[in-house]
Amino acid sequence: MAIPERIERPTPSDALAVVSRAVFQAGLSWKLIESKWPHYMRLFDSFDPVRVAAFGEFDIERIMLDGNVVRTQKKIVGTIENARTILAIERDFGDVPAYLRAFESYDALAADIRARFAFVGDLSAYYIVFRLGGDVPRFEEWERGIKGDHPRMREMIAHARANGWAG
Repeated sequence: MAIPERIERPTPSDALAVVSRAVFQAGLSWKLIESKWPHYMRLFDSFDPVRVAAFGEFDIERIMLDGNVVRTQKKIVGTIENARTILAIERDFGDVPAYLRAFESYDALAADIRARFAFVGDLSAYYIVFRLGGDVPRFEEWERGIKGDHPRMREMIAHARANGWAG
């Protein structure tokens, strides 16, 4: 499985791909989504937010009929909504990096991400900010505030430690 890399100057397509990956990975094995990711890229036009934001019922049905991805209609519709959100961020903040810097704290940014994007919770917000090159607390600090045991969190921490991103 590929290690999640940080993207220091994300494009709108990078941002939508990262958000979408977080959404589709939620509740599933990262390895499963990794194996199907080229199909997601194809079905969602390389996550070009302008194109995905224009998707309609035909596109939702087209994706639902493709046997090469996990077919969850709510997440497909959420991806279209999230494309529109990326476009609104670009319009309101100039670009995604400016959006990531517009908040006084990680907690405020994470709360805004959870409010703006469909199907994004605590772990996905951290993943999104981390992948898009934003400032995040150290894994160990952040992890203490999350209740319960989360396999995705363990997986992300293991990747981060393997790459020197966490202690």
